Amino acid sequence: MESEELKRAGLKVTAPRVKILNMLEASEHRHLTAEEVYRMMHESGEDIALATVYRVLAQFETAGLVARHHFESGQSMYELEQGTHHDHILCVKCGKVDEFVDETIENLQREIAERAGYQMTDHALYIHGICSDCQKKG
Repeated sequence: MESEELKRAGLKVTAPRVKILNMLEASEHRHLTAEEVYRMMHESGEDIALATVYRVLAQFETAGLVARHHFESGQSMYELEQGTHHDHILCVKCGKVDEFVDETIENLQREIAERAGYQMTDHALYIHGICSDCQKKG
């Protein structure tokens, strides 16, 4: 399956690309930094350089396999491109990232663009706050 995804994206099937794609698909976390991918690869016994992880993630982004986000942490985070739009809410204490879709917000963003004379081509919404777990911790 991963080989076909890489071929469809116009990428040559290589061991590092397949391994990283497998890792992204198997991860319980949808949003990962390159360093987290690197650490998870090493924890699973894979011998791969951090520079290779960065290079492959950049190739995946260019090919449309992953989306890169620049959240509050200052680090780029990557998630598999699912083909459907969603927005993000981020905890400023623990770094947790949740996704949501809200049609009212989507419609309002289109209306705002139209009122300003824009034809919207893309958009991103990031809400920052403190998650319920961190609120409980005080």
